[in-house]
Amino acid sequence: MITVEVRDLRLFGRHGVHDEERERGQDFVFDVDLEVGERGTSDRLEDAVNYVEVAEAVRDVSEAKQYALLEALASAVADELERRFAPERVCVRVRKPGVSPAGLDGTVAVTVMRP
Repeated sequence: MITVEVRDLRLFGRHGVHDEERERGQDFVFDVDLEVGERGTSDRLEDAVNYVEVAEAVRDVSEAKQYALLEALASAVADELERRFAPERVCVRVRKPGVSPAGLDGTVAVTVMRP
């Protein structure tokens, strides 16, 4: 089983519940795992899942609309990755590094896995 991984993909977005978050925007950090069976063992790019195209798909979803919740953003990314690449399994994690939960030092994140 091959897993294509994209880690720490940092994208600027205008997502969030609060108007201020949507107006000023902030960074979101994506981690993606796509289980793709044995695609790519031929050593031919056209047989593989191209990680550049995976990153572009994440960017396309993030830029297409504003999401209030990380859960909705992560789910939309997972849906698009399933549509474009038909993986056996997909896992999308979205972190919001600019947030201090309850004023404490930390990071918030949401993870969506399918199936």
